[in-house]
Amino acid sequence: MEKRLFTSECVTNGHPDKVADSISDAILDACLAQDPNSRVACETMVTTNFCIICGEITTKAAVDYAAVAREAIRKIGYVCPGDGFDADTVEIQCRVHTQSADIALGTNDEVGGAGDQGMMFGGACTQTPELMPLPAALSRALCSRLTQCVHETNLLRPDGKTQVTVEFDEQGNVVGIDTVVVSIMHRADFAIEALRKYVRENVIAPVLERYGFHIENVAHIHINPTGNFVIGGPNGDTGLTGRKIIVDTYGGYFSHGGGAFSGKDPTKVDRSAAYMARYMAKNLVAAGLAEQVQVQLAYAIGVAEPVSVRVDSYGTGKVSDETMTELLRKTCDLTPAGIIRKLDLRRPIYASTAAKGHFGVGDKSWEQTDIAPKLRELAGI
Repeated sequence: MEKRLFTSECVTNGHPDKVADSISDAILDACLAQDPNSRVACETMVTTNFCIICGEITTKAAVDYAAVAREAIRKIGYVCPGDGFDADTVEIQCRVHTQSADIALGTNDEVGGAGDQGMMFGGACTQTPELMPLPAALSRALCSRLTQCVHETNLLRPDGKTQVTVEFDEQGNVVGIDTVVVSIMHRADFAIEALRKYVRENVIAPVLERYGFHIENVAHIHINPTGNFVIGGPNGDTGLTGRKIIVDTYGGYFSHGGGAFSGKDPTKVDRSAAYMARYMAKNLVAAGLAEQVQVQLAYAIGVAEPVSVRVDSYGTGKVSDETMTELLRKTCDLTPAGIIRKLDLRRPIYASTAAKGHFGVGDKSWEQTDIAPKLRELAGI
């Protein structure tokens, strides 16, 4: 019988696309730190020792975009000139202008409308303590551990990727870990077999144990399967803001509306409404109303209220999906202004999301489960 497998991937903050995300979000934070009402849509491209910053930024803040970018690159760990991309020598160009007056008209404080049309999804399930899908949580945890190791030893470099395949039974319960893939950039003199041993012992084994699994029970493990990974980062592959939208969310386990997060201020519902959808889904699961939930929101540009709200509990709900949708509408203000207030989003909190992940991170406001008791009470269970 064919196994029921699901795979998710993740990348480290040194992956070229994540370098771009980190720069865009660092600039967003720098603007918000001085002017909480900044309107920011910042896009970044990085390649061999070159970075271009562009987009639309309207702010009262005085920000040296190039200096912010260099510091973001330095924090990631690109500090070696021989790697073809480093904080001190990278050439940086800025092509930034202000937000379109037409867009601003529909999102000002008087109108309070959404910054664009689109649909956003949030999900939660009982597979992990953080109420995230296990494949996504494991691949994220492996990347986080890789990043720690990059700063613990000078043998590794920041660019890396992970992938985890989980086996499920017919009821959707986790059976075990089928495959783990890890690729990490390294110094040229770090022999491949020594690297593979290091990653098995210092990355894969401890992360699996944290989630209750043992490396000996994993059917397939691939570590740097092509061999050497010396040429990496933006020197090996061009990076762009917003190209890791599945990594940024649920690893493909739940739906995605297509909008990226990084570099966008919270008036952009691509970001803020996706955070709100996660918040609502997590609270429904935390309340015990379902074992797995996906929430969809959709907006029209310049219109405050969502055009649709939908809950799908995949048949796991203790009340109907329609009832859960009604409960969310009763307890949550889903206008962009309401979301910003509830989640306190006009703060410089975004650089860490580009590096560490947007969901399943306990210190974020949209990860709190404060309305779960109220939802449970209203549901009468």
